[in-house]
Amino acid sequence: MKKTASLIIACSLFVAAATAQTQPAKVKPVAAKESNQPSKWANDPTHSSIKFTVSHLTVSEVEGRFKKFNGTIEAPTSDFNNAMINFSADVATVSTDDDTRDGHLKSDDFFNAEKYPQMTFKSTSFKKVKNNVYSLEGNLTIRDVTKKVKFAVVYGGTMVDPWGNTKAGFKATGKISRKEYGLKWSKMTEMGGAVVGDDVNMILNLEFAKQKA
Repeated sequence: MKKTASLIIACSLFVAAATAQTQPAKVKPVAAKESNQPSKWANDPTHSSIKFTVSHLTVSEVEGRFKKFNGTIEAPTSDFNNAMINFSADVATVSTDDDTRDGHLKSDDFFNAEKYPQMTFKSTSFKKVKNNVYSLEGNLTIRDVTKKVKFAVVYGGTMVDPWGNTKAGFKATGKISRKEYGLKWSKMTEMGGAVVGDDVNMILNLEFAKQKA
């Protein structure tokens, strides 16, 4: 019995050791090594979003988003200070979870998606304010109107994912006047308030992947 028990224990230890060697190790994201070499980055749309809110009847807000967009960053240093940023969104992909309202937004009352299929942004300045807070300025074009805009940006950091891709995250917030861009449709309530507000609050949660040489 003792020999049999010893044999069973030995076999169990051998199987456990072999299993430990064959099972893949769990890989966790790690902080990316800093490098002051220029780098190029492309937006990862599956981990990003472009959203907006606008007041309705002056008592609440309607939320919307653009489903299809594209962005790039050209960074001279690892902290992205003075980076060049370009962005575009297909306005025909606007969604507020209401087909009738979305169709109205795509019409000439608002975006006129057929004639002006994209809104674009090109940065003129991206400056580090302090720590992970940045100020982004640039030219935003909607329909055939281009105006200067400013965004407050929080840099979330840079990490290497489990598949070896270097990712950087940002959250940008800003506000524009829709009427200044030709989105002028308006109706008033009996109390004198606007059915749709003028100010549009923009919230962009963006993840970028570093392009490999």
